[in-house]
Amino acid sequence: MNRFEYIVESIDGDYAHLRRTDIESDELKVVARALLPPEIMEGTKLLYEWMQYSIME
Repeated sequence: MNRFEYIVESIDGDYAHLRRTDIESDELKVVARALLPPEIMEGTKLLYEWMQYSIME
């Protein structure tokens, strides 16, 4: 299964804008906040693995 690393660039209501950090990319991915851990804020590092987002320590 694929593993991707993201950082929360911004939060806009019910959506968060994520930027990949494991590769060089300027594209933002828009994800519903319902799919993300509830304690995220701007600058939070996330790991996407096995179809789940989790906070990276």
